[in-house]
Amino acid sequence: MKDLNSDLFDPVLALESEWSRSRSGPSSDADFAFAFNDSNFSDRVLRIEIISDPVDARPDSEGCTTVADWARHRKRRREDIKKELVVDLTVEPDEQILNVNQLDLDDCPTCENQDEEAVAMVEEAPSGDEAANSNDSNWSMDCSVAAVVRVKTLHISSPILAAKSPFFYKLFSNGMRESEQRHVTLRVNASEEAALMELLNFMYSNTLNTTTAPALLDVLMAADKFEVASCMRYCSRLLRTMPMTPDSALLYLELPSSVLMADAVQPLTDAAKQYLASRYKDITKFQEEVMALPLAGVEAILSSDDLQVASEDAVYDFVLKWARHQYPILEERREVLGVRLARLIRFPFMTCRKLRKVLTCLEFDHDIASKLVLEGLFFKAEAPHRQRSLVADESASSYHRFLERAYKYRPVKVVEFELPRQQCLVFLDLKREECANLFPSGRVYSQAFHLGGQGFFLSAHCNMDQQSSFHCFGLFLGMQEKGSVSFAVDYEFAARSRPTEEFVSKYKGNYVFTGGKAVGYRNLFAIPWTSFMAEDSLYFINGVLHLKAELTIKH
Repeated sequence: MKDLNSDLFDPVLALESEWSRSRSGPSSDADFAFAFNDSNFSDRVLRIEIISDPVDARPDSEGCTTVADWARHRKRRREDIKKELVVDLTVEPDEQILNVNQLDLDDCPTCENQDEEAVAMVEEAPSGDEAANSNDSNWSMDCSVAAVVRVKTLHISSPILAAKSPFFYKLFSNGMRESEQRHVTLRVNASEEAALMELLNFMYSNTLNTTTAPALLDVLMAADKFEVASCMRYCSRLLRTMPMTPDSALLYLELPSSVLMADAVQPLTDAAKQYLASRYKDITKFQEEVMALPLAGVEAILSSDDLQVASEDAVYDFVLKWARHQYPILEERREVLGVRLARLIRFPFMTCRKLRKVLTCLEFDHDIASKLVLEGLFFKAEAPHRQRSLVADESASSYHRFLERAYKYRPVKVVEFELPRQQCLVFLDLKREECANLFPSGRVYSQAFHLGGQGFFLSAHCNMDQQSSFHCFGLFLGMQEKGSVSFAVDYEFAARSRPTEEFVSKYKGNYVFTGGKAVGYRNLFAIPWTSFMAEDSLYFINGVLHLKAELTIKH
C-alpha cells in the first residue's frame, strides 16, 4: 500500500506536466472532450445525487445578474462548504461508510464484503469516536434529512479525472478495495448541479460554456471543492477580463479566505487590489465610499505606491478616522490598527510633529507606536545611500514602508539654527516627471516646515513670465495662515546646476509675511519652460531638480 503520508500530488503534477509539454495550442492540456460521458472510453460510472438546497440557499445562479447578487445568495464559510460534500463508496450487505476525510487515513478498515459493487448511498454519519478522531470533524454530517430530488449518471474515466484533481486521484488510488469499485456516488446541492456539470466537462475539454461572472464563480467554488486547480485558474483568468466594480473587487478579495486552494485565485485577488487602488487613488474624492469599505478594501488602497494624498500625515489621519468609524470598541480598534493597518502607514515620511502625536495616541499600543516612530526617525537620519539600500531591500515586500508615495505636499529636508540668529535651510527635490506634469499652469507644494514657531511652505509653479510671452518655472515661499502674526524674513532661493552640481543662488529678497501670503520669483531660471525641461537642461541631475531655500528671521 502506498505510504499515504507521502505527497499524493506528485503523480498528478507529473501527468499534467507531460500533457503540457505535448500541447502547443492556446490550452496547455490535452483535449478529451470526445470521451466525456462515453462508455467506450470510461471505466467508471458516476452517480450524482442532487439534494434540495438549505432554505437560505438560492436554487442556482441563473437569477444572479451581478457578482453582488451571487455574494448575497451564495456566500458561505469554508467550513460550511466542506460539510456539504459527501462521497460514499459502499458495499453490501455489510455497510461500510467512507467519507472524504477518511480516504487519507492509514488505518481505514478494509471492505468486509469485497464481492459486492458499490451501488448505494448510505445516509448516516460516522460514529462519535470516528468524528472525534477525524482531522476535521466538519466532514461529519447527518445527511438523512436531505431529500434527493434527482439523480444523474455519467460514464467517467478515472485516469482523466485523477490527472486533473488530487481529490479524484486520492479517491481512485487510495489502495483500498473501494477504490476499485466501478460505481462512485457523489451528492451535491441543487444549486451546485450546473457548476459541477461544467466542471466535469472542463476536466475533459479544458473549456467552459458559461460566460457570466456569477456562473463562473459557481464553477470556481466547485473546482475548489473538488481540487481542480486548472479550472480555478481558468475561471480566475476569465473573471479578470470582465469589468470590475467595487462590489466584485471586494468579493474577489474574500476568495482566499473562502477557498482551500487560495494560490489558484491569487491573480484575481491581485487584480482586485489594483482595481481598488486605482479607483480610490485620490481618497478625498470618494470619502463616503472609502469610509464604508471593509478592512480588506482599505488595505488594498493603502498598499498602493500611487496613492494621491497630501502627505503621509494625511494617511495616518485617514486610518484613524476609518478605524473609529468601523470599530467603535477601543480594544478591537487597537487590534486592527496594530496588527493590520499600522504596517501600511509609511512613518518615515510623516512629519516629526505628527510622529510625536503617534506616541501619545491611545489607540495605538505604546510598544508598537514606539517601534514605528523610532523606525521612521532612524530612516530620516540615515545617509542617502543607506536610505536607497533600505528601499531596495524591501522591493520584493508587499509593504513599502520606505518608499515615497505621490504626495501632493512634497517632503522636504530642513536644517534649523537658533543661534546666532533664527535661520533654516530647506531642501526640496522634484523629479523631472513631476515638473513636466506642472505644464501649463500647475503647481506643487512642499510639506510645511517651521521657523520661529510659524509654519511656512514652498510652492513650485509653471506660469507665464511677466510679459506673458512664454511659460517658465517659478518658486514661491508662503506662510501658513495662523492669526494676524507677521514675520519679517530674508530669503534666498538656490538650485544645483551642472557641471559643478553645486547650489547656485538664483534669487534673494525680503518680505514681511502675514497669514496666507506668499512671495517668490515667476521665472527662477530666467529661461523659457522648453529650455528648462530640455534634455540638456543644466538643472536636472540624474532626472532630479534640487532646490534650496534659506530663511532668516529679521529682528
